[in-house]
Amino acid sequence: MKTPPSEAVTQLLVAWSNGDKSALDQLMPLVYRELHRLARSRFAGENAGHTLQTTALVNEAYVRLVKQEGAQWQNRAHFFAIAAQMMRRILVDYARSRRQAKRGGGSPKISFDEMLVIPDKPASDVLRLDQALTALAEFDERRSKMIELRFFGGLSIEETAAVLGVSPGTVKREWTLAKAWLQREMSHEG
Repeated sequence: MKTPPSEAVTQLLVAWSNGDKSALDQLMPLVYRELHRLARSRFAGENAGHTLQTTALVNEAYVRLVKQEGAQWQNRAHFFAIAAQMMRRILVDYARSRRQAKRGGGSPKISFDEMLVIPDKPASDVLRLDQALTALAEFDERRSKMIELRFFGGLSIEETAAVLGVSPGTVKREWTLAKAWLQREMSHEG
């Protein structure tokens, strides 16, 4: 599957931001495939039977993105940065609801989240990752955002640099440090 050129996606995003509804019709098949690819690649390392239903995650992110009326999309990287935040929130919210349900919290609810299948360990990993990113953001918000963009959004070094307004070299250096910090933090929590 061929990835659409960044310029084409950016042009459609800008047109959609300016109220062109036909641009949304052209844009969504392009970004939907990309969102699905990103979600699939995010969970590619999971064991069989321990994967997230990527389609459910993408559908929820898609619905939330489409509801962003009045958003002034700058470019493809900006769009996928927002998508990364939404995917993180969806995963964290679901992991929290699973943890609460395991502890007998509340009556059963029927919701979109029931379509997601996340095993116990990855759910707790998502919560630990979210806690670590929140802790990192307290003293280094840019590195926390960098991890979110790269991990949840699948953005490249260059795209991450564009979103953060720094050079690709800065992202490479800080990405190495941020990953090391995150690994250390998560191993302490584990």
